[in-house]
Order: sequence, then structure tokens, then C-alpha cells
Amino acid sequence: MKRKPLKLIVSLILMMVVSCDEPETVVTNYIHPDGSVTRKIEMKSVANNFSLSNLQVPFDSTWIVRDSIEINNEGDTTWVRRAEKLFVNADEINLTYKNDSGANRAISRQSAFKKRFKWFNTEYRFSERIEKQLEHGYPVRDFLNEEELLYFYSPENMQESKKKSQDSLKYRAMSDTIDSKTDTWSCKNLVSEWIGEFTNLTDGKGGKDIDRESLKAREDEMVKVVKDNSDEFDSLWANGILLKGFIGEANALKYKTEADSAVNLAIDNVFINFKDYSVRIVMPGKLIGTNGFIDSSEVLLWPVTSDYFLTEPYEMWAESKTTNTWAWIVSGIFLLFVLTGVVLRVIKKG
Repeated sequence: MKRKPLKLIVSLILMMVVSCDEPETVVTNYIHPDGSVTRKIEMKSVANNFSLSNLQVPFDSTWIVRDSIEINNEGDTTWVRRAEKLFVNADEINLTYKNDSGANRAISRQSAFKKRFKWFNTEYRFSERIEKQLEHGYPVRDFLNEEELLYFYSPENMQESKKKSQDSLKYRAMSDTIDSKTDTWSCKNLVSEWIGEFTNLTDGKGGKDIDRESLKAREDEMVKVVKDNSDEFDSLWANGILLKGFIGEANALKYKTEADSAVNLAIDNVFINFKDYSVRIVMPGKLIGTNGFIDSSEVLLWPVTSDYFLTEPYEMWAESKTTNTWAWIVSGIFLLFVLTGVVLRVIKKG
């Protein structure tokens, strides 16, 4: 979901290098019973620019690549690149993540596959996990209720569809509420990260007035001050006014360098330079469990955006099962053999 940024951090976000060169990308994992994975990547862009440094997921010359062009009714051209490769197992996928030189190379991602034999059935589990980024952040579930969380994690096209449904008023109001709550969440994460980085840099030199415990006790107060002064945040921080209110005039003068460095670190931590994409998973057999969404092609879908793994690990998983026909046949033959023995014994005794 594309959240509206806080007014207080608009100018800070502009400090980051933001690129719109990345293509719209969907990664589809076809899971095979033996644990191998056919991985397909579809990338669409308004320009014929698929530079590896701009791509959200890794691929290289070992993939089968097909390029094409799509032209819509208005005459607009879309360049499409499709890449495909069979991976022996999830570990091989993880090796590509480890060696990634693309746009999201700094993000820790890992795939996993498990297979469990249960005689009549065999169960499978495949997952992709992204580790959380913030050391001092708060889970978004502390700010949203269960219905809001479901909407928050859902793909953007599903959100837009709900806004146009018969319950459009409900979902438009919910979207506004979520924007407001997640703005507060972002602000609290920013303040919490600043406290963590600042106290790391000062390393207890400032005494009890500015140790982590004291600053954390005033965290909500700091968040309110920052939000109330959002329109003038830059100038108030640059002039030291906000910092003096947080840690006192003497400490503000003494630790101005550390405080400014902590702000820059907190911004880098909270506003990750991450390029979004989507993940799809096709499991063998019958689906029995997942935390994904069903897209228009009846395939499991997960959006991947930095909000989802900012303060908690983000795991996309699916479980399925296949029937072991041979086990049913063997069991049937065994049962028939036992019943035949019982019948013969009864006849013999009779």
C-alpha cells in the first residue's frame, strides 16, 4: 500500500536518492514435489531499460530470457522482459540473493522448502522471508486492528477494488484511518530510532538525563512535539529548539553533532531505499494453508514493500499436500489380505 508520507518528513525523504527507473516486477515460484523451483520473473517498463542495478530481484545470464513489446489501444509502448530458471532447491535461490547486485541487494531475503511424508499424503511448505530492518521500531500491529492489518498487507489493486465496491465508503474511511495511524507509527519509529542511535553515539557520557531509559520514558512526548511542529520541523531542528526541549540546553549544545548524526542514521533506517515488487507461489497438489492473497489468475500473491518488513520479519508462505496413491493401493491390498485370512480361518473352523 502506498502510504501518504508525514508532513514532518517530506523534506527528509527528499534527501534520499529515489529512482523511478525500476520496472513493475512479478516473481512467480513454481514449487515441484522434489523441492526444485521453477522461478519466473516478469518485468514491465515504459522504457527498454532493464539495467541489473535497477532490478528488484536477481537474475543473470544463466536464465532463459525473452523480450517483447506490448502496445495498448492508446498507442503506449510497454517493454516486457521475461526470465526463467529451474533451481535445484531453495538453497540455490538463496545463493542468488547472497550474490545479488541489484536495487535491493542490501535487504536480507531467504527461501525455504520443507517436505513431510505422512503415508497417505505428502505435505509441502515453501516460504520467502525478509528480515526486519529496525532495531528499535514498533510492530505495526500495535497501531492497527485485525481488519486494518488485513487491508494494510493486501495488494494495492485489491485495496482499490474494495474502494469501488458496495462498501466503498467503509473502505475509503478505513484507508484514511490506516494512513493516519501508520503516519503515527512512522513518527514513533523515527523517534525511537533516533533515541537508540543517539544513546549509542553518546555511550552514556551524558549522564542519566539523556540515557536511553530516560529518553524512552519521554518518547510519546517527543512524538507529539514533532507532530505538532511538523510544518516547521526542519527549521526548529536546525536552530536547536526541538533538541533543547528534548535533552536540555546544555546537553543540546554539547551533543549537537551526535544528535544530528543520529537523525541521519534514523532516517536511513526508517526510510529504506527499497524497490517494490510482487511474489507469487504455485504449490504442488492441494493448498492447505497460506498467508497470501488470491490474485485474478487464482494464484497466491504477496506485495513486497518496505513497510512490511520494517519492524517485523515478513514471511510469505504456503502449504499444500499431494495424495500418495500407491500408499492407498498398498494399504488396500494389505487390508484385503488380512480380511481374506480372517474369512479363510472362519471357513476352516466351520
